[in-house]
Amino acid sequence: MDAVQLKGRSFLTLKDFTKEEILYFISLAEKLKMRKKQGILGESLKGKNIALLFEKPSTRTRCAFTIGCVDEGAHPEYLGKDDIQLGKKESIEDTARVLGRMFDGIEFRGFAHKSVEILAEYSKVPVWNGLTDEYHPTQVLADFLTIKEHLGRLKGIQFVYIGDGRNNVANSLMIGCTKIGLHCKIISPKSLQPKENLVKECEGYAEKSGASLTITEDTSFVKGADVIYTDVWVSMGEEEKAKERLTLLKPYQVNEELMDKTGNNHTLLLHCLPAVKGNEVTEEVFEKHAEEIFDEAENRMHTIKAVMVATLGDYLP
Repeated sequence: MDAVQLKGRSFLTLKDFTKEEILYFISLAEKLKMRKKQGILGESLKGKNIALLFEKPSTRTRCAFTIGCVDEGAHPEYLGKDDIQLGKKESIEDTARVLGRMFDGIEFRGFAHKSVEILAEYSKVPVWNGLTDEYHPTQVLADFLTIKEHLGRLKGIQFVYIGDGRNNVANSLMIGCTKIGLHCKIISPKSLQPKENLVKECEGYAEKSGASLTITEDTSFVKGADVIYTDVWVSMGEEEKAKERLTLLKPYQVNEELMDKTGNNHTLLLHCLPAVKGNEVTEEVFEKHAEEIFDEAENRMHTIKAVMVATLGDYLP
């Protein structure tokens, strides 16, 4: 696929991209990762200034965008929640228009998805979603790159997400899997299953890609899984629900018994981190699969760099 088709576009949700475009991001990330391992850095973003807007704290997202910028010659400017007036003394629309005149691209990590949409509409520069309450698309690119590295393919993979099935990571995984052809199962209590309208949308994607989508409460559906994926039971901003979630989700913990249910000795375990060991995953199982989990964490950097290079870069490797 010709990368020029992506130039100037924002990256807000995987809904906005075709199967071929998503696979292109992953392919480009592979090339950029290989070059970095060889000590070769690029100049695709040379002379560019990138605003990094953070309403929510971050380890992997902040580091990945910062290093991605520097590796490709750009200047990253971190703007935390106390540094600018985003949506407080100044409207998001006006902040977007100011930043769009000073920066070449904008990353946003925060709460309302509407905020990142407004930034993209009014700034007139590429805007990249580093996480909102609804979607976490850069995470999913890293997940897919990790699966491809460990299992050698993506299409036809039996992918199981277990836990809180209506959070931003689960939403984006469901979109990504059904877009590019992974068989996706979301296993969660009924009250934490994804919204019906998104499920319907993803069923449409699955029909085109040859994927399947299953939403269930039954943990026996992990049988045959190539990948088990879990996430924290209590998302940022939901701390008051912690006690309720622990009770509700305890049967969905990733432990040795659950991994044995897959019947597959080579099942990958992925986690977007940070992990609360003893809740969504036992420490024993986490450490057993630490290599793939931290490959996944590293791949945030390579895939985020690919998104910036493809949508803003002047030339490609």
